[in-house]
Amino acid sequence: MAAEHRAQVEELLAGYRRSREQLGSVQRTLAGIQKSARSEDGLVTATVDAHGQLVGLVIVESAYRRLRPHELAQCIVELTAAAAVAAARAAGEAIAPVLPRDTDPEALLRGTADLTAEDLQPRAADAVESEETFEDLSWMRTGGKR
Repeated sequence: MAAEHRAQVEELLAGYRRSREQLGSVQRTLAGIQKSARSEDGLVTATVDAHGQLVGLVIVESAYRRLRPHELAQCIVELTAAAAVAAARAAGEAIAPVLPRDTDPEALLRGTADLTAEDLQPRAADAVESEETFEDLSWMRTGGKR
C-alpha cells in the first residue's frame, strides 16, 4: 500500500515538473515574440512585443518631409495596432498547447475568455452613473449649490 501511494506521489510530481517545464518554455517563447508592421511606402516600421507594447519604431528621414505630423502620427498608431494583432496571434499560438482544448488563447490573453458577448457590451446605465457633472455647483457660494 505504501509503495502504491509513493508511486502515485511520484507520478503527480513528475506531471507537475513536466507542466512547469512546459510553462517555462511558453514564457520564454512569449518573451521572444516581436512582430513588426511596415507602411506601404516603407517609411515607417513599428515593432511590438507579445503584449502589444511598442518596443521599436523606425522612421525613415524622408518621412518627415513627405508626411504631415498628423499623418505620421496616424501611421504610427495604425502600424502599432497591426503589429499588435500579429503579436497576439503569435502569443495565442505559443500558449495554446498548455490550455484546455476549447479555450480561445487570444481571448484568454485579452482577459475575455470566460465572458459572453453580452458581458462585453458596455452598459448604458453604467456610463451615465459614472459621468460626473458640475452644472449645479458654484465655487462662489458657500455649500457649492446654485
